[in-house]
Amino acid sequence: MKTKQPQKDSKFTNEGESLALSPLNELFKDSIADLYWAENHLVKSLPKMISAATAPTLQKAIEAHLLETKEHVARLEQIFELLGNKPIAKKCDAMEGITKEAEGIVEETPPGTSTRDVGIILASQKVEHYEIASYSGLIRLAETLGLSEVSAILHQTLAEEQLADEKLTSLAEEKLNQQASKEA
Repeated sequence: MKTKQPQKDSKFTNEGESLALSPLNELFKDSIADLYWAENHLVKSLPKMISAATAPTLQKAIEAHLLETKEHVARLEQIFELLGNKPIAKKCDAMEGITKEAEGIVEETPPGTSTRDVGIILASQKVEHYEIASYSGLIRLAETLGLSEVSAILHQTLAEEQLADEKLTSLAEEKLNQQASKEA
């Protein structure tokens, strides 16, 4: 059985199409490269948060999101292919800053405490909110550019990012915030 190859959108080929050089198209491709760097950076950063977390439920939530993040990287690679480009990562200063802040939270909170876990949740939600904003904006751009297949892929990842944020909120509200409030 022959596998269906994704069709490259002619708007993104170098065949002289006017949109190929449009500033909006360039912004879109640049933003995909930025998010690709961010997701790859998270694949490297999340294991540190897993080992710093104390609550097994938090560790499991971050482990599950690490697996999803690896899938997000694969989806972005699929988008590059659909656009007729090789995957290129452009350093994402925002994600680098957010993950540095997360490392600072871990360093500044006592190990083995619910306070550290709450700090990890807070830092993780900052990551999720950045990703939610990025994927939402890219969906709008993909739709504007007529890239419905790309938009559908981005929607799938956005839904997972929103669910991850909701899970983190639940972990904090169900137990960890209260436990942290009782620590000396």
